[in-house]
Amino acid sequence: MGIKIIKLFLRFAIAASFLNASIDRFNDILGILNPEKVYWGNWSNFVAYSAVLMPWFPHWLVVTSAVIATAGEIIFALLLIIGYKTNLIGTLSGVLLLLFAIFMSLTVGLGQALNYSVFSAAAAGFALGTIKTKFLELK
Repeated sequence: MGIKIIKLFLRFAIAASFLNASIDRFNDILGILNPEKVYWGNWSNFVAYSAVLMPWFPHWLVVTSAVIATAGEIIFALLLIIGYKTNLIGTLSGVLLLLFAIFMSLTVGLGQALNYSVFSAAAAGFALGTIKTKFLELK
């Protein structure tokens, strides 16, 4: 498989994961996903889970972090889909996912981060950031 196809696959895999997670957080409003198959299902549940991952933070910072993470995921997903600055966005996606994996590991356990492949997803973001070959990307 050529590097161009691998890069395209990485872009779309990361973007799809980010969009799916973001839609899940607003599924009570959007109603796109099957309610029986969502993880959070609404914003309040997502913020509550974020608080579990950040027990040392005051509530206002948990909410702020949840907003920033969600905005980042949506923006990164859209930029990866259209192919804008994929090296930078891939690396930033890796950083965001690695932070999530670290917080998961420290609070709910390393096993959870491994079970949900968060470290693998972070590695995919960092790998995307290193592929210099351009394919179906904006200049």
